[in-house]
Amino acid sequence: MQTHLQEIKHHFKLAVSVDCVIFGFNHDELKVLLIESDLKECKGKYSLLGDIVCPDEELEDAAYRVLKARTGLDHVFMEQVQTFGAVKRHPVGRVVTVAYYSLVNIARIERTLSDLRLNWYPIKALPELVFDHAQILEMCHNRLKQQVQLQPIGFNLLPRKFSLRELQHLYEAILDVELDRRNFRKKFLSMDLLMDLNEEEADVPHRPARLYKFDFDKYEQCKKPYLGIGF
Repeated sequence: MQTHLQEIKHHFKLAVSVDCVIFGFNHDELKVLLIESDLKECKGKYSLLGDIVCPDEELEDAAYRVLKARTGLDHVFMEQVQTFGAVKRHPVGRVVTVAYYSLVNIARIERTLSDLRLNWYPIKALPELVFDHAQILEMCHNRLKQQVQLQPIGFNLLPRKFSLRELQHLYEAILDVELDRRNFRKKFLSMDLLMDLNEEEADVPHRPARLYKFDFDKYEQCKKPYLGIGF
């Protein structure tokens, strides 16, 4: 029995971490929050936000801890995506990481960022990333592309009040496609889940557009198929 325990103990010589792909949206661009690496081996490169999971900590709790510490926000949308466990993925030893993505409103988070090494980068203009973080980011972006057409999660990236123009630009940025304006508006308005606030944009360089908000209560009550129509 003792010999068997010694053999098992050898297999516990690895660490488990969580990595969070934190997406935001502003200036019509999908962005991700990155931090400059402090590892000597990775000087000049950038990293996703993550940390080692404590021995008595649940995976999801660790991911929320990272989000809270880095953004100062509670009740952030988050979804687990995939585990990455290549033997030599980390230079300090065997580290298996569980990837999550989350969606935040940049206007809220900018007031809480305190680490000067943290910054938002457009998905289309990323700096060089450490380890396999480019692969993790790509996988999480692909999951976001799928889920944003099936659930109303994209609204986590917008202010509470938004125009249909902003909404279309959001979907175009996430899906990396150009959408027909008339068809896009028709699809959304036909779902009857947008509340017209009888307000217009203020201080904009173009003709002010009407403002809406998503009716989450109505969505939960009727459980209509969301988009599921593909763009």
